[in-house]
Amino acid sequence: MEHLLNEQVKQLQISGIRQFFNMVRDYEDVVSLTIGQPDFQTPERVKSAAITSIEENKTAYTMNAGIPELRQAVAEDVEKYGLHYDADSEIIVTVGASEAIDISLRTILSPGDEVLLPSPVYPGYEPLIKMAGASPVHVDIAPYDFVLTKDAIESHITDRTKAVIMPYPSNPTGVSPSFGQLEEIARFMQNKEMFVIADEIYSELVYENPHTSLASFPGLKDKVVVINGVSKSFSMTGFRIGYVLAPDWMRQHMLKVHQYNVSCASSVSQHAALEALKNNQTEIERMRATYEKRRAFVLEKLKDIGLSFVEPDGAFYVFIQFPSAKSTFETAVGLVEKSGIALVPGSAFSEGGEGYMRLSYAYDLPTLEKGLERLRHYVEYHL
Repeated sequence: MEHLLNEQVKQLQISGIRQFFNMVRDYEDVVSLTIGQPDFQTPERVKSAAITSIEENKTAYTMNAGIPELRQAVAEDVEKYGLHYDADSEIIVTVGASEAIDISLRTILSPGDEVLLPSPVYPGYEPLIKMAGASPVHVDIAPYDFVLTKDAIESHITDRTKAVIMPYPSNPTGVSPSFGQLEEIARFMQNKEMFVIADEIYSELVYENPHTSLASFPGLKDKVVVINGVSKSFSMTGFRIGYVLAPDWMRQHMLKVHQYNVSCASSVSQHAALEALKNNQTEIERMRATYEKRRAFVLEKLKDIGLSFVEPDGAFYVFIQFPSAKSTFETAVGLVEKSGIALVPGSAFSEGGEGYMRLSYAYDLPTLEKGLERLRHYVEYHL
């Protein structure tokens, strides 16, 4: 009976990140720097808000778009990025940023459309594009210092291009376009009949320059869909709360897809997210400052080891170059087997990641130090 299943789904592969993570679990004494999972506990006040919502029986369905108080809190929070969205008509609370991406793509795309993706890129976009009947077009961004620039976009546009994914700060590289580069893209997009999906889930985790949203540029609000959430910034990955910002005329159609998909996000998680956005900016800054210290530590160690890398200015990843005659996946296996250190092979992030490894520094300093010493051992004796 398997032949009766959806061919698009049958052809999908489990994320290369998860494949490698699951494989590593079978080895003993391995320092894994693989998963982009904050190692902080969810703030106490956020956990208390979740418990209180249960005790107060706030456990029924909410409005499809999310509780009004949370949408209002989102609207107020994103004003710091120069974004102005109406809580009642331009915001949907979703089951994580993943669902926000899914409903955005399913609302925008039709069979035969094309979507431009920077390569390397987080592997969660391509399957959703394909399931919507569209085609992903990978744009090699290595020549552009790993940023999807106006020139990179322009050189890949066809009459079938419907959207561009702009996931910044980036997973896996940790880079973001400069203000000037975003300004160029904004001017270029003014007269184009295509959309940008700006995945800004790491917007709070920036170190060199403040985050700039493409949607903040004049005249682009109707063309840019903004994705964000509380998973990374507040260490709330399991609460599964994201949100999508879109103009009213688009949002009303997204809401239909969202409604028939999940009805609404978890009521308990929504109340927890409300508390997070209202009263925990100091927690965000504490976590961000800790990541910044870890970043400095990791980059200094990598330089000392003699490895080249893409200079990150956001998120909690470093993309490390591994020159080798072997494939990146084979090299990653060798790291585990010979030196007991696990990094994600860059090929998990499309062909553009071949020759690189992603290191996550969402781990405490002792773990990072131990892992980097094992990496040094591999470079000295096996590379």
